[in-house]
Amino acid sequence: MANRTCEQCGGPMPIMARAHAVTCSPRCRKARSRARRTVPAELAHRPRWVRRTSAKVPVAVDGTVASSTDPETWSTYRAASDSTAGAGLGFVLDGDGVVCLDLDHALDDQGDALPWAQRILDAAAGTWVERSVSGEGLHVWGTGALPRGRRITVDDGGSVELYGDGRYIAVTGDTWGDTPRRLGDLRHVIDSLL
Repeated sequence: MANRTCEQCGGPMPIMARAHAVTCSPRCRKARSRARRTVPAELAHRPRWVRRTSAKVPVAVDGTVASSTDPETWSTYRAASDSTAGAGLGFVLDGDGVVCLDLDHALDDQGDALPWAQRILDAAAGTWVERSVSGEGLHVWGTGALPRGRRITVDDGGSVELYGDGRYIAVTGDTWGDTPRRLGDLRHVIDSLL
């Protein structure tokens, strides 16, 4: 067998590594996963990160209860990413213009957007979209104004939740499709939905 190298660090693969392995160690596997699952800089630079439990309850990086309205319980992206509290990351929306459109059950069994969701994605072209924790929904991240959160039923039975303040969103960092890792202007999309 030819000598293989780790796709993360470039070092040699262990002799006993499985044939399908692409990293040399758990550390490199974790680093490779984190590199593929990144968030836009506009989110990463804001100190409004929390951790979340598997039930989507926000927790601080030290594992204590966090709140979407108490900045004392929020953290930096780096601190939240490095923390092992809970099951994953969350980002707090505080009314500064960052918004999230949560498209529930937007994907079919093959992972393709359902027609109602595709119309919203087409209108929101140029902004970051990630898969939700369930793997069945999408989060469309961008900028806009939302004085309060709303849940809207759209054509074909789709459901969209619009948030901009006083909430936190569970973040996977699992970019959907080839969407850019930046926040686009969603004002026209929000206006059309409202």
